[in-house]
Amino acid sequence: MRSRFGLKIALVAGVFLLCAWRVIGVNPNWDAIRQNLADNIALGLDLKGGTHLILQVQVQDALKAEADQTIDRIRTRLLRAGISYTSIRRNDPGSIEEADSIEIQLDGTPTDRVSDVRAILEEEAPSWLASSTGGSSFALGMRPSELLRLKAETLQQSMSTIENRINGLGLTEPVIQQHGRAEAEHEILVQLPGVSDPARVMNLLQMSAQLEIKKVIDGPFSSPEAARSQNNGILPANSELAHYAERGRSEWYLLERNPVVTGRDLRGATAGRDTQNPGAWQVAFSLSRQAGQRFGIFTAANIGQNLAVVLDRRVQSVASIESRIESEGVINNIDGQTESLDLALVLRAGALPASVVYLEERTVGASLGADSIRQGVRSAIVGVCIIVVVMLAYYRLAGINANLALFFNLLILLAVLSAFGFTLTLPGIAGIILTIGMAVDANVLIFERIREELRAGKAVVAALNAGFGKAFLTIIDTNLTTIIAAAFLFLFGRGPVRGFAVTLAIGLLANLFTSVFVSRLIFDLSMWRKRNLKEMSI
Repeated sequence: MRSRFGLKIALVAGVFLLCAWRVIGVNPNWDAIRQNLADNIALGLDLKGGTHLILQVQVQDALKAEADQTIDRIRTRLLRAGISYTSIRRNDPGSIEEADSIEIQLDGTPTDRVSDVRAILEEEAPSWLASSTGGSSFALGMRPSELLRLKAETLQQSMSTIENRINGLGLTEPVIQQHGRAEAEHEILVQLPGVSDPARVMNLLQMSAQLEIKKVIDGPFSSPEAARSQNNGILPANSELAHYAERGRSEWYLLERNPVVTGRDLRGATAGRDTQNPGAWQVAFSLSRQAGQRFGIFTAANIGQNLAVVLDRRVQSVASIESRIESEGVINNIDGQTESLDLALVLRAGALPASVVYLEERTVGASLGADSIRQGVRSAIVGVCIIVVVMLAYYRLAGINANLALFFNLLILLAVLSAFGFTLTLPGIAGIILTIGMAVDANVLIFERIREELRAGKAVVAALNAGFGKAFLTIIDTNLTTIIAAAFLFLFGRGPVRGFAVTLAIGLLANLFTSVFVSRLIFDLSMWRKRNLKEMSI
């Protein structure tokens, strides 16, 4: 019996010392405690200040890219089958509202090969519905189910890419979630606590970072007109013009439309200084094994030709292929360290499937967050003081027991928040205040049950055993149901709602330990070696 009693004391003392060390640190003074909590407990946007952004994903860009890829597949198959045509093009929806009108038009196919054209369209464009608009013309519209799927995938991929970029900056507990009352709005909410350079972050999020390495067919040219005049006024099949502008130079290159390597083939990217151009920066990238093999075959077959590194449809650099290249490459002509670091980051995170625009941008000042902390802490202190006075007045010496358990509960809560780096928000402070009330409620249940047993004529020890035993199931029931509710809030809630759920759940779990185990141990210690105790102050 004594060994079990000693184990209980050792357990409570160990938990108390561990939590006190986590909260107070090694220097037991008020300033050290505040600094230790500030270092270990992350604050949310409403307490720390930061940037609040609402972005809209331009899904029409993803639909146009899908249409362009489909056109390339159809054009290749028609040429391979020896089927001529006058033109194949798509329309240009310029806004989200026009996105559903995406359409491909194929004109001028031979009338005697209509069935062959239909077979090619069904095979190369299964996501599109083809309809005849004349004897030799076809209009293709995207199937409604495919349209919805592509829009949803574009939104989800944009959120994932933005999250990867923000995590690469090392920001603490950002909020990235879908915003708006309907999915058709294609909006993303981004909250960044403690951001010191919002302009840089906004530029980072808006950068598409679509990397492509393409073969140079011809160039440079002084203008697009000069490039076309060199080719009898029209561009060769499967080619495109791309602009190069750097340090006062403005040139145009004629490139193959299909890239040899894209950003999806990257394995990694790092920023560094340009060894051949002192003062300039570059980004070195490495390719995946499969892409490296493909790139090696291409470069080996095109030694002496030029390659262009294209970033967001603009030529970043042009270099001659001098030998077989497999797994590594370099992007040159980057102005500064910040630009190179950001470019390396977005290349690692991946390209956005569509451009984004800012619908709303707000900056929450740190002073407003500090005021929220002061008000929240003040309300918690006032609530605790009132509870302490009421418990002492109503339960006398037993009230000291309840107050000790309450303070121990708060100590455990702060220690867990500090140890696991949870983000504390204003709703999280509300969860702490609610936890204080729930902790006192558990003691009230136990004390009232003990009083009932004493009125029934039971001895003090028997009344304590009965009080804790009969109230135990009630306390478990009330706390467990609330913890389950908090778990659902955490699973399905976002941002501040999850902060409220976290603090509430941790506080309730601590309450089960303090109200039942610690409070009973305090009673046992107060009655130690008092075998014939006739009454107790409760």
